[in-house]
Amino acid sequence: MLTIKHFTKSYKGGKKAVDDLSLVVERGDIYGFIGHNGAGKTTTLRSVVGVLDFEEGEIEIDGISIRKDPVACKAVTAYIPDNPDIYEHLTGIQYLNFIGDLYGVSKANRELRIHKYADDFQLTPHLGDIISSYSHGMKQKLAIISALIHKPKLLVLDEPFVGLDPKAAHTLKEIMAELCRNGSAIFFSTHVLDVAEKLCNKIAIIKAGKLITHGKTEDVKGDHSLEDVFLELINND
Repeated sequence: MLTIKHFTKSYKGGKKAVDDLSLVVERGDIYGFIGHNGAGKTTTLRSVVGVLDFEEGEIEIDGISIRKDPVACKAVTAYIPDNPDIYEHLTGIQYLNFIGDLYGVSKANRELRIHKYADDFQLTPHLGDIISSYSHGMKQKLAIISALIHKPKLLVLDEPFVGLDPKAAHTLKEIMAELCRNGSAIFFSTHVLDVAEKLCNKIAIIKAGKLITHGKTEDVKGDHSLEDVFLELINND
């Protein structure tokens, strides 16, 4: 579903934010992307979804190059950044309908999915409220619902559990698992290592822009906790 080949991204001054990164996310994968602050996680995710351009390598979504046909890639992808910008002058339901219009989702499918996910996140009573009145957690829930409206094949999330209460975090984990059982794939960054260890079937660890290990979660961590493995790898120069 997602193939990253020798991806390199440099910023002004020639500093490489990400250096020669390659990995594959298959259908059904919940793939955790782990690293310290500044390691290159967000840069990678933003390049995957076409927000950032890049100098070297290739990124393909469902076999389509994000460089050559970004619209086709974005049509099957949903992206939730770590601090999503939402049109706060709209009501919740207006925003969700706006997103549904962008992706050409039928009225019947739109209503069905909005009803399901708004109920799941206990947001239904607030859909008629102006988004500017929402708490940070409510805005995060709305962003998640908006990402699910078009039933994406690939869901790209940057720190999705930040700002969610425990019940909402549990709901999101269940939704992620359900999506992947139905053939979608999820690629997400997180600092919550115990969540990644329990939720992800695959893990990649990045340090200073370089991928230092990746693969099935049980292979990456072996007989240790993911936290122990991560700290050992990050502290080993």
